[in-house]
Amino acid sequence: MMPAPTLTTDRLVLRQIRADDAEALFPVLSDPEVMTWWSSGPHQSLTETAEYVASNATEGQGFECWAITAADDVALGWVILIDGKPAVKEIGYILHRDQWRGGIAREAVARVIDYGFTELELRRIFADTDPENAGSIGLLERLGFQREGHLRGEWETHMGVRDSLIFGLLQSEWRTAP
Repeated sequence: MMPAPTLTTDRLVLRQIRADDAEALFPVLSDPEVMTWWSSGPHQSLTETAEYVASNATEGQGFECWAITAADDVALGWVILIDGKPAVKEIGYILHRDQWRGGIAREAVARVIDYGFTELELRRIFADTDPENAGSIGLLERLGFQREGHLRGEWETHMGVRDSLIFGLLQSEWRTAP
């Protein structure tokens, strides 16, 4: 698998995440509020973040991972497309808390969705989120995702066993420039 192609929006450059993004992403991955709904708890050290980011930056693992950057090329978070069935991928995202509620997550995620449906010719993109993660649920709904399922006791996380909501979006439902 090749590196994720660089994608742009009016304000953002989405580029392949790199191991050297760890320092910029440590404040994100060590923030207890940001990491509340993540699959693992807040990182305790830059070394932990460096290992985690390096594993996400490795090519050929069945996903594409973009660093969300502005003009300064500093990673503010990321968007990931994870391989599933043929023509189906899961989307995930994380963003520095200082950037919340500014439309950056929506802009970045929308651009990756557009890439998935137009360039990769996916038929479906889905997301898996905690039922209490109101921010993520709101983002998905604003982008046109529909709630498709509630999986009880799905994930074992740093907060204990958690349920999961599955949201899906079909290519035929996607509108460009949401």
